[in-house]
Amino acid sequence: MAPLALSQQMAATVPVGNDLTLRRSAFKAPSLNFSNKSWAPVFTLDLKANNSCLRSRQVICMSVQQASAPKVTVSPLELEDAKEPPLNLYKPKEPYTATIVSVERLVGPKAPGETCHIVIDHGGNVPYWEGQSYGVIPPGENPKKPGAPHNVRLYSIASTRYGDFFDGKTASLCVRRAVYYDPETGKEDPSKNGICSNFLCNSKPGDKIQITGPSGKIMLLPEDDPNATHIMIATGTGVAPFRGYLRRMFMESVPTFKFGGLAWLFLGVANSDSLLYDDEFSKYLKDHPNNFRYDRALSREQKNKNGGKMYVQDKIEEYSDEIFKLLDNGAHIYFCGLKGMMPGIQDTLKRVAEQRGESWEEKLSQLKKNKQWHVEVY
Repeated sequence: MAPLALSQQMAATVPVGNDLTLRRSAFKAPSLNFSNKSWAPVFTLDLKANNSCLRSRQVICMSVQQASAPKVTVSPLELEDAKEPPLNLYKPKEPYTATIVSVERLVGPKAPGETCHIVIDHGGNVPYWEGQSYGVIPPGENPKKPGAPHNVRLYSIASTRYGDFFDGKTASLCVRRAVYYDPETGKEDPSKNGICSNFLCNSKPGDKIQITGPSGKIMLLPEDDPNATHIMIATGTGVAPFRGYLRRMFMESVPTFKFGGLAWLFLGVANSDSLLYDDEFSKYLKDHPNNFRYDRALSREQKNKNGGKMYVQDKIEEYSDEIFKLLDNGAHIYFCGLKGMMPGIQDTLKRVAEQRGESWEEKLSQLKKNKQWHVEVY
């Protein structure tokens, strides 16, 4: 059966506002200590019995509908108490065994390749902050080290610390299936396909998954100034951490973080069918026009000013005067995606700086010194 389009999925019934057996607002927990893995409170909850959307596994539809609702109550709010982010609570030699909740195809039929949204139940035992990553250890043995497990693969987390069900018990990943095609025959060679991405995209609800982490500090969302400007530049699945930022800013009701600044997302993908979480982002644009901007670069559908394919760097150049002024006024700028995105972006920024009579090297050095420059490429 063909995957449902997002517009078809949105008919599902979902919990909104305070409709919650899930949101345990009266829940009390001891103060958090991330160095102790057993901090998570113990209670039983049958997610499948309490959430009709989870029962039908329409996770994406829930997040899109939630985007159109008033801000959602989240819990446990004790997740806001820690002063430092959790780091490496679970290591490769002792990973945490989590459970797959759902796997949803994110892209349309004309997208090159397949990208999936994967929700993982960690039971509240592997907390994380927005912008961090989980490691995943696929099953089987490492072909280069017989008898040893596979190496860890890192994936940026695509949800807030409260997860897609707003209860602090799940994390979501945005994964593109890595498929290898023989350059001579043009046929797929399964023996060379990405082991971990295919394991994740082929997973079924209830499957077990070995995770490590969380890891990473460079992409953490600075929250000291709730009125700051955040410029986010993503290619493909690099949009994952930015989905987490934006849900925290615009979807969730977090008493300690009331966002009043500007979030500006640039997303580069091949075509319209390849757009990720587009309904969610478009809803923020409608509901928060003064606080959110959203620009798409569709390389196979749009042309840049020179008649070539439209990439994110072309969009950056289009708005370069505004972007440079925002950076001069303290804006944070983030880049996430394949490492091949950075040379073109850096060349564009350098060219724009020179046109403005500035030294890009000096400007970049200052941005890094001021902790305004955040890059995570893979």
